[in-house]
Amino acid sequence: MCGRLVVTLPNDAMAQMFAALPANNLPTDPNYNLCPTDQIAVVTGGADARRFVSMRWGFLPHWYKTETDGPLLINARAETLAEKPAFREACRQRRCLIPVSGWYEWQKGTDGNRLPWYFWPTDKTPAVLAGIWQSWGDGTNSCAIVTTAANETLSKVHHRMPVTLTPEEWGLWLGEEGHGAARLMTPSPEGRFTCHRVRKDVNSNQAAGAQLILPLTDA
Repeated sequence: MCGRLVVTLPNDAMAQMFAALPANNLPTDPNYNLCPTDQIAVVTGGADARRFVSMRWGFLPHWYKTETDGPLLINARAETLAEKPAFREACRQRRCLIPVSGWYEWQKGTDGNRLPWYFWPTDKTPAVLAGIWQSWGDGTNSCAIVTTAANETLSKVHHRMPVTLTPEEWGLWLGEEGHGAARLMTPSPEGRFTCHRVRKDVNSNQAAGAQLILPLTDA
């Protein structure tokens, strides 16, 4: 699963990159340890224009009475996305793009400890993750990241990875180009992402700062 994110992307640049109208409440500070239930900026489609808006990372199905009424749904498996009651309507009608700088995964060490790794695009461009979203309760918008089996390189650390999208795929995922988004839910090509070990500081959801993504030997 994808359990923590790094977002250091300027909102103005991201809105321009996606040709999206930015909301007034976007998260503003670079975040090197964005955690579940935090707010994250996502791109949604629409009949008139794309929008760049803030959402809670942690999908809230419409039947939840409170935000803690069930499991914390931060990821949605591509293989069962269209079948799960929590996700099946959103996967057809409410897909979104989630731009990030990178993400963390944890590998189980020989001593049982969780060893954090940082993953990021090899070419240092933003990673655009496939997401789904839901409006809940009093109008809270929430989202989840769609995941798939990891490619060969990344599977050496973790067996899952986010579904990532190229610019040519954004419109199809947002539903702007008709049907066929399901074919995008595949592992990324080898070489698109790279990774390195980082210090265990990031295991704490209170940790912050750019030093969190430094390679273990430099941290």
